[in-house]
Amino acid sequence: MTNRTSLRQGVSARIDPAMRVSEFQGTTAGLLCLALGILLSCHKVKEEAGIDTPRLSSKVRMQDVTFHSAALDRDMPYRVILPKNNAGAHKLPAVYLLHGRGDHFRDWSNSTDVSPLAERGLILVMPEGDSSYLTNAVERPQDRYEDYIVKDLIHDVESRFPVAAGRQSRAIAGVSMGGYGAVKLALRYPELFAFAGGLSPAVDVPSRPFSIRRPFQSRFYSSIFGPTGSQTRRDNDPFVLARSANPKTSPYLYLECGDQEGLLPANRDFAELVEQHHLPHEFHVVAGDHNWAQWNRIMPGLFASLLQHIQL
Repeated sequence: MTNRTSLRQGVSARIDPAMRVSEFQGTTAGLLCLALGILLSCHKVKEEAGIDTPRLSSKVRMQDVTFHSAALDRDMPYRVILPKNNAGAHKLPAVYLLHGRGDHFRDWSNSTDVSPLAERGLILVMPEGDSSYLTNAVERPQDRYEDYIVKDLIHDVESRFPVAAGRQSRAIAGVSMGGYGAVKLALRYPELFAFAGGLSPAVDVPSRPFSIRRPFQSRFYSSIFGPTGSQTRRDNDPFVLARSANPKTSPYLYLECGDQEGLLPANRDFAELVEQHHLPHEFHVVAGDHNWAQWNRIMPGLFASLLQHIQL
């Protein structure tokens, strides 16, 4: 140890002072460039998030709503797409579409061709879910996102738009985080939804153990679901909920996942469990990865099944 230290000191003593200054300047410049790059990237993300380019067909109309959520004690936005000509204000089924983590309520309309489905006589509701996993957070009592969806949002939509009330006229679907939320909420509240769809649903999130490789992510999950092995984890775990679900009253579950996704093993396991407990469902593995282009491509299958399992 002494010899290695002496060697390092000897080498250090022979380094020219000008070289040290040059190295310091190079390192500083590199750090400044890195910081600038991060700032520009953040600015670009903010700019892109501010761009709103909904893909609307000619026979639908869109409306953005901001309402006060009692569960969250703050104002929350949601987007609605519905048929432009609804003669006699005929009551229509509602489909609640949940986005993924890191996305926002505009992404369904901006990243998919979902709007023509409103022409079929559906009201499409796209709420803001932040990165909440649509769950009442354990460590943040003000973040009661589950209550916000099943109590505040549904009530506001049905009081504001020509929505047909009742389970058979109500469906919920989502991608990734939203897919998890759709499946979990439908299993927890089978009296509310006749159909639940998950495209690449993150069904295993509540059961993920602490990971030393991803400590910040693990800590984030704990802030929402509680510590590993806790009752709150079990209460929000689709696997646990599926085991106790009644096949006669369970909503129809539509599950689809890409063959290149890290979520595929969990989705296979969940589909097998659902099959074993005789819950009404279908599960598809398709070519693709975890992104909006993939979900837009496979979305027609989701809605074809949905139209067969709700009351029009």
